[in-house]
Amino acid sequence: MAIKNCTQNDIPAILELYKAARDLQISRKMVVWPHFEVSFVQKEIKESRQWKLVVEDQIACNWAIAYNDHEIWGDRDQNDGIYLHRICTHPDFRGNGYIHNIVDWAIAHAKRKGREYIRLDTLGHNKKLIAHYTSAGFDYLGVFELTNTETLPKHYQDEPDCLLFEMKL
Repeated sequence: MAIKNCTQNDIPAILELYKAARDLQISRKMVVWPHFEVSFVQKEIKESRQWKLVVEDQIACNWAIAYNDHEIWGDRDQNDGIYLHRICTHPDFRGNGYIHNIVDWAIAHAKRKGREYIRLDTLGHNKKLIAHYTSAGFDYLGVFELTNTETLPKHYQDEPDCLLFEMKL
């Protein structure tokens, strides 16, 4: 297993992971991610913000990071955290607890960047996902209503209730 930056060659696999995540979200009646444009993913890759966990030469998990997230975190965003977004796992690798590997990586990455927090959010009131993130060490901060969503992906515009999670290092 290895964690490394995604490359432009990974884009088809990333888009397939996003499709698998949308299919799961639909089947579980969750908030559904929009279709992300290739240019959106390309930009994150160029900025070294797309990451992958690789098992036997296959992407098992993928996620993006940000270093500020004011539209979601408001005044809590004090240039002191890294923000995990769009964590998704290939259907063949679900149930292996890779969130713990991602968290270990995120802790090390945040420390290298001089950050004090790892933060993530999700939409909808998914009790299973809340338990998943809290079991990985995140504190559940509660539900917050987003007010400035016009620059965020569409699913944030459609669902104003945002669940926030934070881990202090």
